[in-house]
This record gives sequence, C-alpha cells and structure tokens, in this order.
Amino acid sequence: MKRIVFGLLGSRLDWPSENDRWQRWRPSVAICQHEDFLVDRFELLYEPKLHRIATITAQDIATVSPETIIRLHELEFCDAWDFEEVYGKLHSFFGAYEFAPDEEQYVVNITTGSHVQQICLFLLAESRHVPAQLLQASPPKRDNAGIGTIRMIDLDLSRYDQLAARFALEQQQGVSFLKSGIDTKNSAFNELMERIERVAISSRAPLLITGPTGAGKSQLARRIYDLKKQRRQLDGRFIEVNCATLRGDQSMSTLFGHAKGAFTGATTAREGLLRSADGGMLFLDEIGELGSDEQAMLLRAIEEKRFFPVGADREQRSDFQLLAGTNRDLLADVQAGRFREDLLARINLWTFRLPGLAARREDIEPNLDYELQQFASATGLIVRMNKEARDKFLQFSCSPEATWRANFRDLNAAVTRMATLAAGGRVTVNLVDEEIARLRELWSLPRTDDSPADILHGLVDPAQLDRFDQAGLSEVIRVCRAAKSQSDAGRTLFAVSRSSKEKPNDADRLRKYLARFGITWSDIR
Repeated sequence: MKRIVFGLLGSRLDWPSENDRWQRWRPSVAICQHEDFLVDRFELLYEPKLHRIATITAQDIATVSPETIIRLHELEFCDAWDFEEVYGKLHSFFGAYEFAPDEEQYVVNITTGSHVQQICLFLLAESRHVPAQLLQASPPKRDNAGIGTIRMIDLDLSRYDQLAARFALEQQQGVSFLKSGIDTKNSAFNELMERIERVAISSRAPLLITGPTGAGKSQLARRIYDLKKQRRQLDGRFIEVNCATLRGDQSMSTLFGHAKGAFTGATTAREGLLRSADGGMLFLDEIGELGSDEQAMLLRAIEEKRFFPVGADREQRSDFQLLAGTNRDLLADVQAGRFREDLLARINLWTFRLPGLAARREDIEPNLDYELQQFASATGLIVRMNKEARDKFLQFSCSPEATWRANFRDLNAAVTRMATLAAGGRVTVNLVDEEIARLRELWSLPRTDDSPADILHGLVDPAQLDRFDQAGLSEVIRVCRAAKSQSDAGRTLFAVSRSSKEKPNDADRLRKYLARFGITWSDIR
C-alpha cells in the first residue's frame, strides 16, 4: 500500500537556514530521509505567509526522496492558537479530502505546528475523521548531525490491555465506593450506581435522589461528596439538613443566615447553611417539606449563586453543588400547589430513584454482612451467625412476608438487636426466631407515612393512574399487606357493604378489583 503523510509546515523547525540548510534537522524533510520509511506522497499544509519556505521544503524533499510526490495546500489561520478556528479549518480540509483506505496508508505528522494544531490533529485522528496513524519525529542527539528518529503512535486503545484495565478498575472502584464496597447483585441497582457515578464526576448540576424512607439517600449523598472530593472536584464542606426539621421563622435563618438584629434574639449574625456549603456540597433531604418562601429563595441561590440573609441589605455568595432528597411525589406536589414548578425543573435535571430493600432482595445477604461489619467497627465486638441461623434469617428476609417497609433502617435495627444480644459473639437460631417475630409484629402495625407512589412501586406505574385511583389502590394494597389472607383483607375492605349481601364473597371482590390494575394477590404478598 502507498504511504501518505500529512503535515503542517513548521515556521521554525522547518526554516531553511542559508548557512546550514543541510546540517540543520528539519522534521518535514527528515521524515522522507528514512530508508525504511518510504513516503509515496506528502500532503504539506502551510500558511500563505510561509509560501516561500513551503516551496523550498518541497524542493528539498524532492532532492532527498525523488520517489515522493509533494502536494502543497495553502491553509490560512488567523490565530494558530485559537482552538475553535484551528479545529474547524482542519476538519473542513480533511472532510473534503478523498481518502482511499483500501489502497493507501495514512500518517499524520504531529511534530510541527502550534500545540493547538497538534492537539486538533490528534483529535481528528482519534475520532477517525482522519483514518491515520500519528507520527512523532525527534531530532538527533545534541551536537550530532543526522535525520533523527521517527515513531508511530498507535491510537487503538483496545490493544492497551493495562490502560483498559486501569480505566475499568477506576470505574469499578468508583461504583464500589458509592455502594460502600458492598458486592450487590441486583443488576438494575448496579446499573443505577454506574449511572450516578458517571454523572457525579462529570457534572456540577443539581442531583435529585428519590425513594422511600430508609432506602439510603443520605448515605449515598455523602458517598457522592466523598467521591468528588477524592477527584479534587470539591474543596468545601458537606452540609446536610433535613428540611422536615425546619419550622417557622427559624427555617429561613438556618438556611440563609441572618444579620445581627434581624429579629428578636438575633444578637449576632449567623452564616447559614448555604454559605457554609460554599465550594462544597449541600444536601437538602426531604426538600419537599420546604415552605414556599424558602423554595423561592433557594431557586435564586441555585441559579445565581447569590441570596440575601434575613434582615441583611448585602447579598452573600455561595457556589455549592446541590443534592436534594425526597420520598414524596414532587410532581403531584406541584400540581397541588405545594411545590414550585420552576424549582422542580431546576433540580430535576438528574433524578435517580433508589429502590426499596424489598425490591432488591438478592442484596439482603451482602448487606447483612455489611451491617455486621459496621457493628464490629462501632463496638469493637466481632459478631457472627452460625449457618443455621444465617440461613433462617435470609430465608425470612427474602420471602414475600418480609416487607422491609423502613428498608435499611429495619435491617440495621434487626442486626443491631441480634448482635447486641449474641452471647459469645454468635447469633443463634433462637435469636433469629425472636427477631423474626419482632419484625412481623412491627410490620403488622398500620402505617400512613408512605406515599401512594411508594406503596404502588413495583406493582403499577403511578404515573399511568389518576390520583383518585392511586389513593384508592394504595389503601387496598396497604390493607392486603397487613392481612393474613385474601379473605381477611376482603372482610376488612368490604366491612360495610358485605353486611347487605346474603353470600358475600370478599376474596372474589378483592381479586376482581386488583385485576383491573393487572395485580394479583401473589404480586402483593
């Protein structure tokens, strides 16, 4: 195959000095002097002001390599250091060039030209806009005459096993870091963590983390901060606040700070959490609990990085990355007028929903080991479970009977109780039986703090239902999960209307109601 070389004429390196024209190393000429590197055609790009040098260089190439065809291409750059201009003009040149890769082998010389021009040539070759290898020429050792050396740069990254393995390991370590090193098995959850890791290290835009209570939103937020801190993307603090704890006038002061004398009792100025998060990360858990005034000020602080503390006449500035968490349906809150639509639009660029523990039962076993390790770290006591006790606890934990409605908080509490009561540092079957009974009793109690979206998650898509149906179906499912049987749930749900029927069939009525939504009793249980 014929070898074709593309190169930019070097205004300094290729300069043909009158006194030592053939003693000086000139890369564009020297490339064609290597006996083992035959150049069939040299496509030499030059700026108009270098026309004379380009002509002399072409003549010299013809002298040292008569078999090489030299073609000169005039290409004007107003600023050879302007990335946009350089890339655009080189892209246009190569876009119009008629490549014949089946017949010709292409090489791009990146020895000459400005650094920006060299970078653009690299990018065009790496992206395959130019189907070529890169060539780097080097001069002979100091004070020595000669043609120097040339070296080909292979851009096929798939051939660099160590490099590919390193990148894969770094990504795996990042994802594992977000998962606290837990070897989770749920493929959907692992894919979610990979996506969060990619977004976290590539963006400073707000992130919204949704999911049921106890799914691990706060822990994930802290791990995201630690990951970005490791990558030197943040140098400020991690500030966390549960918005559900902010009440009354103090909420504005807590978030945005206040000036001295702003209100009764304000004897000193207060910085506020937004100012404390400058250069770092602010995690607003349960952001849906913020009042309308706080939402309005937060929106401006996100968009403009500025806000007024309470009672202050001078703005404060804080450049922080926002993470928001919620277990509420913020879109429904917007429709109900409880949450600002413009604020939701601003924090909803990246939204990730953490599944509850019941939706990833295959991850209960590695999380059980993690909780035991955490207990050992906190107390200094190593606690183990014998095989029979472990198998029994996992069998119950992975059964439909285990609802894990508080998610990892339930698991953490269960492990803490068993580990604390473990005589000799070993959890027995009797302790597991006691804990199972305790969990069954806990989960049989009525609960009203779950949103319809949380209750319906995994059964139907709440977005496809009217809010009327969401409310009714979620209540039915709540009753079903607390009932011993389908008939028992039916008797509870139809307690009034069944009295007017001679032969009430509560189980059948319930089955038909659930079938309207494509749900069966076994789905719920």
